[in-house]
Amino acid sequence: MAWTTTESAGDGFIERPFAFDAPTSGSWIPGVYRAPENGGGADRLVLLGHGGTTDKHAPYIVEVARQLAQRGIASMAIDGPGHGERATAGAAPGLEWLARVWEDGGGTNGVISDWGEALDFIEAEFGARTTGWWGLSMGTMMGLPVSASDERIQVALLGLMGVGGPNSDDLERLAPQLACPVRFLVQWDDEIVPRATALELFGLLGSTKKTLHANPGIHVAVPGFEVAASVEYLDHHLR
Repeated sequence: MAWTTTESAGDGFIERPFAFDAPTSGSWIPGVYRAPENGGGADRLVLLGHGGTTDKHAPYIVEVARQLAQRGIASMAIDGPGHGERATAGAAPGLEWLARVWEDGGGTNGVISDWGEALDFIEAEFGARTTGWWGLSMGTMMGLPVSASDERIQVALLGLMGVGGPNSDDLERLAPQLACPVRFLVQWDDEIVPRATALELFGLLGSTKKTLHANPGIHVAVPGFEVAASVEYLDHHLR
């Protein structure tokens, strides 16, 4: 594992890319660490999981990183299987494509390993800190298993995902094991993830501190105020 370039200034944060070869998935994993402009001394960290067809530099991921940095919280993101710098040229995104790249990346176990090793690297550089997860859609496909299996994750923002998709069996199996506080977002008119499947997944979550936030609109129409409130939620619990 290594930093791949020197740090650069972002919109309210300092950004440093890194990369490593993951032993479990056998994949090359590129990532980015973002810290408040006042330096890398943030005492809290949030892992940011991007959605399908996007990546670690997606505008909404950068916006969440910016809002976290304003609260003195660092963030880390990596590209999921088949996404960002791990994408295959000429691939046509869709459900079959997502299932294929998910399995090519080692499946759910590969994803858990990728995020765990990335967190190991950041902790080796900056020390262990109170850590949370923020991820919607595919960010929940990754984040629910990671949060349920890695005790370092102490609070999670999940949503826009239901019982279905490439790792449906894993989500159903691991959801009852998720014990940390969870806020779960649902888009009531979601045309990609049927509302009933999202509500079913929420019901399976094992946490005794879980809340459901539902808003009208399609999959990508999560209101800005809901995103800001999710950052506040993480800030509160990470304190």
